Amino acid sequence: MTPHVPRSRRLSLRARLLALTLALLVAALLGSTGLVIDQLRRTLVQQLDERIHSAAVVAQRLPDLQGLVGEKQIRNTVEQQGIRDVYAARLGPDGHVARVIRPAGGAPPALPRLDTAAVAEHDGEPFSVGSVAGDEEWRAVALPNGSGQPAGSVVAAGSLSEVDASMRRLSGRVLLIDVAVMGLLGVAGWFAVRAGLRPLRRVETTAAAIAAGDLSSRVPELAAPGTELGSLSASLNTMLDRIEAGDAVRADAERSMRRFIADVSHELRTPLAGIKGFTELYRMGGMPARTDVDGAMSRMEREAGRLVDLVEELLLLARFDERGAAAVQTLQLTPMDLRTLAADALRDLRALDPDRSVVLTGPDGGPPGGAPVLGDEARLRQVMSNLVGNAIAHTPAGSPVRIGVGVQGGQAVLELCDQGPGMTAEQAARVFDRFYRADTARGRTQTGGAGLGLSIVHSLVTVHGGRVEVHTAPGQGATFRILLPLHTEPPGV
Repeated sequence: MTPHVPRSRRLSLRARLLALTLALLVAALLGSTGLVIDQLRRTLVQQLDERIHSAAVVAQRLPDLQGLVGEKQIRNTVEQQGIRDVYAARLGPDGHVARVIRPAGGAPPALPRLDTAAVAEHDGEPFSVGSVAGDEEWRAVALPNGSGQPAGSVVAAGSLSEVDASMRRLSGRVLLIDVAVMGLLGVAGWFAVRAGLRPLRRVETTAAAIAAGDLSSRVPELAAPGTELGSLSASLNTMLDRIEAGDAVRADAERSMRRFIADVSHELRTPLAGIKGFTELYRMGGMPARTDVDGAMSRMEREAGRLVDLVEELLLLARFDERGAAAVQTLQLTPMDLRTLAADALRDLRALDPDRSVVLTGPDGGPPGGAPVLGDEARLRQVMSNLVGNAIAHTPAGSPVRIGVGVQGGQAVLELCDQGPGMTAEQAARVFDRFYRADTARGRTQTGGAGLGLSIVHSLVTVHGGRVEVHTAPGQGATFRILLPLHTEPPGV
C-alpha cells in the first residue's frame, strides 16, 4: 500500500519556495494597499468634514431672512463662501427642519432629531447619517444659531458618495496594478529561485552519483565557508571522506579476513592431514612394527601440538578483543628484569641456528643494562619467542642478530635487530596488523605464517602499558623494539 503523502510534500522545493514567496508578497501588497486606501479615505472624509463644518459656520452667521428673496440670498451667500455640494438647513428648537438653506442634489440626508440637547451633545463634531433613500451615507455637523437669531440650530451635511466612488475606482486600479506586479514578481521569482537552488541541484547530482556507487564524487565548493551552502558542502565532503575511508577499511578488512581464513585453513590442514594420514596408514596395517607405531604417534603428537598452539594464539587474540582495557587483569604481574628474557633469547637463537652470530648489547649498541619492569613473565617470554621465531623464519640462515636491553628515555627497552632483507615502508606500517601478510613473491619477508605472531607481540606489549616499534628499510634488516614502563622497585623485592 502506497503511503499517503501530503499535497504540499508532492511539490518540488522550488515550487514551494516560490509559492511561499508569492503568498508573502500578496499578503504584503494587499495589506499595504488596504492601509493606503484606508488612510486616503480617512483624509477625504476629514476634508469633507471640514467643508461641512465651514458650511455650518457660514449658515450659523447668516441672518434669518424671510421669503423667497431671503432664501435665495442665503443660498447665494453660502455658495459665494466656496461651499458647494453641501446640504444646509435651519432647524427649530424641537429639531425639525424649519427652512432648507441649500437643498441636496438628490435624496436629502435622513437627519435624526436634532433638538437643542442633541445639538449640544454633538458639540460641533461631525457625525454620520444615512439618506432618505437609504442608498448612501452622509456626514453632518449641527451648530446652534448665532446671537441675534431665534432659538434653534443649523445643520450642514455632505454626501460620501463621491468619496466612495473615488475609493472604488482607486481600489480597482490598484488591484490591477497589484496583479500585474505579482505576475512580474512571479516570473522573476521563478528564475531567481531556480538560480538560487542551482547549488543544491549540484549537491543532488553528487548524491545521485554516490548512490550509484561512485564514492569518489565530492560536492564542489558552492559558496564561502562561512555561509550555509559553504558549511553544507564542507560537511558533506567530510562525511563522504569518512564514508569512503570506512568503506576502504571495511573492504581491506574483508580481504584480510579472507586471506587470514585461507592461511589459518592451510595451517590447520597441514597438521590435520598428517594426523589423518598416520591414522589411515595404521588402520590399513601399514605399521606392523612397534617402532613404526611409536614414530607415527610422535609425529601425530607434534602435529597436534601445532594445532594447539595455533588455537591458543587465536583464543588469546579473541580474549584481548573481547576484554579491551580489562585484559590487563588477566596478567600475573610481578617485578622482573628484561635482561633475563634477553639472555634466554640469546641461548634460543644459538641453539636454533648455531651458525648465527648473536650478540647481547644495550639499546642501539653499547653494554647491556638492567631493565626492571612489572610484567607477566610468561607472556613477555611469548613476545620474545615470537620475535626470535620471526627472525629465524624470515632471515637468511647464519645472518647476524643483535639483542639489546637496557633503559633509554626513561623506559625499559628490549630489542631484536637482524640483518635480513628488511621491509618497505608500507609493509612496516602494517606489520602488526592481525590479518596482514606481506607479499612473499620476491622472497622472504618479516611477516610469516598466518600473520598472528607479530599481532600477538603487539597485543601483549600494549596490554602491559608499553609499545612496540619496527625500524626497517629494504636490504637493511629490521629492528623490533619493545618499550615498557620502568618499575621503581628492583627485581625480587
